[in-house]
Amino acid sequence: MPKKRLVGEVVSDKMDKTVVVSVSTLVKHPRVGKYIKRTKKYYAHDENNECRVGDTVEIIESRPLSKLKRWKVLRIIERSVFTEEVEDAEGGSNNDNQ
Repeated sequence: MPKKRLVGEVVSDKMDKTVVVSVSTLVKHPRVGKYIKRTKKYYAHDENNECRVGDTVEIIESRPLSKLKRWKVLRIIERSVFTEEVEDAEGGSNNDNQ
């Protein structure tokens, strides 16, 4: 049986080698028939600490890595624009102070 793959957005990168990925899906309401957005958070292993908040990533199912981690980051689909601006600002301010 193939492993499941999900695409979501990184909402937290504060832990070492772990990111929290928020995955949204559309579910049809049984009676009304409207589609409702459901969001679930997954803890995923990020070996090189590459992911930042706001990045869109693809995660894949894996063996249990800890109490909550059962997913691994497969690839970063899109980098957050906000993250790049913050890194540029921090790099620029460090050069001005020296």
